[in-house]
Amino acid sequence: MESTWRWSLLAAVAPVTWGAAYYVTAQTLPDSHPLWGSVMRALPAGLLLLVVARRAPRGAWWWRSLVLGALNMSAFFVLVYVAAQRLPTSVASTVMAVSPFALALVAWPLLGQRPRVASLAGAGLGFTGVVAMLLTGSVQIDPVGVLAGTAAMLMSSVGFVLATRWKDEVDVLTTTSWQLVAGGLLLVPVAVAAEGAPPTLDARGWLGLAFLSLVATALAYVTWFTALRHLPASAVGLVGLLNPVTGVAAGLTLGGEHLTGRQTLGVVAVLAAVLLGQPAVQARLRGRRPTPHPGHDTVRAVAQLTPPGPHVASPGATSSSS
Repeated sequence: MESTWRWSLLAAVAPVTWGAAYYVTAQTLPDSHPLWGSVMRALPAGLLLLVVARRAPRGAWWWRSLVLGALNMSAFFVLVYVAAQRLPTSVASTVMAVSPFALALVAWPLLGQRPRVASLAGAGLGFTGVVAMLLTGSVQIDPVGVLAGTAAMLMSSVGFVLATRWKDEVDVLTTTSWQLVAGGLLLVPVAVAAEGAPPTLDARGWLGLAFLSLVATALAYVTWFTALRHLPASAVGLVGLLNPVTGVAAGLTLGGEHLTGRQTLGVVAVLAAVLLGQPAVQARLRGRRPTPHPGHDTVRAVAQLTPPGPHVASPGATSSSS
């Protein structure tokens, strides 16, 4: 039981940093360069992880990296960038909270992980909390921003599940680096054609970009994909509900936004949903010990950060990104 909580806590690193990323993006980066902003977020993170991993794709992993890079990084980052610039922090992050439903439903046919009743109930409770936070604010909601956030959520859900399905025996650090590099490179020609030269950033912009690339991307995706290898997708998806909670907290503490009574109840509902979806809690409700996740990877998360020696072969990789 302690093991499942450990992986759940590791998974929480990603949505917490992603929730904060909405505020950082809106406050530090120019809204006129969403393509270059996405390139500068993905490519440095991917190159850093690639230097540590020291492994290149082989075989099917060349096209897999392109597919996952497009779903989890290229299109996702651009859409999230647009959502962050057109929506308040709290609203932008809560749109993504519908992902537990999408992730659980996609994982059913592709991974054979049939969602439990408690997981679906948790997703429903979380959705109720999201609706409360989304519909009770005093700010205007931009429909384009909502559509961008929804599209990003759907694409990343498919990408996350495919990354787990294709994991083979390649470590998370390596596959994450391939996805980030592929996603960043795919965007470069599009950014040049659509936006011209990269934007000029001030000191505040470079600090914001450093957080987005190193923390909310490199670290976040490694922890997220590691959790997906150790826990059911439905459980990890519900941990992702911490994304809107963090977004609301950032909006309150840094953005001067106001939380209503109904929004407070929404936050409580979301936190309850996260707990309800965890394997340890579900096992206790069923009166038995949690069973190991069928896709359990014996490699510990800390080991992912240790680069393989030059004698290690590089058969392929899997990873993914939110």
